[in-house]
Amino acid sequence: MTFRVSRTILGGSLLAVVLISAACSPSASMGGGTPSSDPELARHGTIEVTAKLVEIPEGAIFERELYNYATVLKYQVIEVHRGSVRGQTIYVGHYNPFKPRADAADQLVPNIGGDLKTFREDQVERMSLDGSMLDEFSGAILNKYFEEDPDPIYWAVWTDLVSG
Repeated sequence: MTFRVSRTILGGSLLAVVLISAACSPSASMGGGTPSSDPELARHGTIEVTAKLVEIPEGAIFERELYNYATVLKYQVIEVHRGSVRGQTIYVGHYNPFKPRADAADQLVPNIGGDLKTFREDQVERMSLDGSMLDEFSGAILNKYFEEDPDPIYWAVWTDLVSG
């Protein structure tokens, strides 16, 4: 009889630990795993977030013929769907930001895309990211946030517009 009671208590304790762990995991606390209508988001990057574009610094996005660059933009994380990010404010590098995401890829950076046409403050975007822009891109970078010393600067691989 004692063995059966101990086993029941042990089983109940184990269940409680599992439930508490699941409730405290980053994806659960951030509402993780919300499926996207664009399957490309899940195929790219190691991180997937929905975030609001907080700010586009003056001069951060410009068009110049035959000049390819990445710019860093500031976001407020709404939801983490896959992977993890540091904090609620993140900095994201976008290649050729003056182009629609579907047209931004080239020989230097072939694996980027998305349905976003143009960047605008306060719009909400769903992005597939890689963990470090500096590991993924070695070209010209315009970072107006260098004094804030953002670390890491995530690299946008796929960017879709959610609202804005």
